[in-house]
Amino acid sequence: MSLYQPEPVEISTRMRPGEWTEASLAELVNTYRTRISEMGAPAADIVTDVERNDDGSVKVAVSWAKPAVAGGEGPVPGGQPL
Repeated sequence: MSLYQPEPVEISTRMRPGEWTEASLAELVNTYRTRISEMGAPAADIVTDVERNDDGSVKVAVSWAKPAVAGGEGPVPGGQPL
């Protein structure tokens, strides 16, 4: 039996103005998505959020939104399967 942790996994960073370009930003996002995928995340569960700020800085977060029950959906209240 393995220990299932339903908490999301996230890789994130903030970059100041001048520390990034559109090309380097795209490469960073792809790298983070690959790392989350290598942890076992299906592509449909990988969420990417890029926040661009008025000062030219950017915040990047790529996360794995894990389901509450290992292996997908579990039973609904009342014991009826989905």
